[in-house]
Amino acid sequence: MIAIIDYNAGNLFSVKNALDYLDIDNEVTGEAARLDRADALILPGVGAFPDAMRQLDKAGLVGEIRRQAKKKPLLGICLGMQLLFEKGYEFEECEGLGLIKGEVRKIDAGGLKIPHMGWNSLRFLNPCPLLDGVGEGSYTYFVHSYMACTGDENIAAYTEYHVRIPALVMNGGVYGAQYHPEKSSRIGLAMLKNFWRLAK
Repeated sequence: MIAIIDYNAGNLFSVKNALDYLDIDNEVTGEAARLDRADALILPGVGAFPDAMRQLDKAGLVGEIRRQAKKKPLLGICLGMQLLFEKGYEFEECEGLGLIKGEVRKIDAGGLKIPHMGWNSLRFLNPCPLLDGVGEGSYTYFVHSYMACTGDENIAAYTEYHVRIPALVMNGGVYGAQYHPEKSSRIGLAMLKNFWRLAK
């Protein structure tokens, strides 16, 4: 079972609908005991970094997510991906979950429209099991104004939007997608299926 972490800051049900479509057992929950029983976790998210971290802290989930990430696959999506890093600078400096080294800063779009929104192609940098069967140059759907700043060793795939934006990041069993796999048609669904295979 995949637990979709509920902390009042996520695009929970679009993720759930995608997993339901793939016939993957899943549950939306913010209860630590249910997260512990799950085989894998998804951390979705929309909104601002500091607000989301406050919601996680208020729900008592910061330490629990850190603990669970040591023993089972975890996938952060969009803002949920950004929360995996050590620190964010959206409106204010804010500590993140610290599961991947790096920080989150506003995109230097060089005059291009912010937020970065729409379909962009992926360029591969490092092997990643979530990309099994996915062709380089595949398009995924992005909506964001901030980006991860991290070392190349943590980047599985990136996209270009004036600057190189990490699109899929990883550290051990922790993965983060800046794009929305649940809104990225068959390519995104293939990645979600690959993530589920990691939990088996």
